[in-house]
Amino acid sequence: MSKKKGIATRSPEGLVLDCSIVMAWYFVDESSEYADEVARRLPQQAAFVPLNWPLEVANVLFMGERRKRSTQTQAARLLKTLKGLPITLDDETNLHAWNITLSLARAHDLTAYDAAYLELAIRRGLPLASLDDKLKTAAQAVGVPLYGIH
Repeated sequence: MSKKKGIATRSPEGLVLDCSIVMAWYFVDESSEYADEVARRLPQQAAFVPLNWPLEVANVLFMGERRKRSTQTQAARLLKTLKGLPITLDDETNLHAWNITLSLARAHDLTAYDAAYLELAIRRGLPLASLDDKLKTAAQAVGVPLYGIH
């Protein structure tokens, strides 16, 4: 493991998966080549997510149904797919919420939810997979590599 800008880095043993990637798989109008590439690699690549991730996914699915962008059947299909992927909920997310995560949110003008992804990537020394421009900018500012982008 080496240090880069005060961030622990190592050869990737996984990635931090932002909700924006999953939603690009789900909503046709949000699809992207990058998200599709993450999806292709994910079955062979461990993914880590903060504890707020399942709630964030559920909320977006519900909002999609409410706005008539998707159905409960489509949501059930996505959730079944997600359960079959190597996605691990990080059990330390809440330990850092009121200190490191809050500091990252303040420093980079992020929501606490997005700052949780950044904190997780820093702590685990993993690259971040995201389509959120503000989150990607913050990641680069603190030396967190973006997954698949060199």
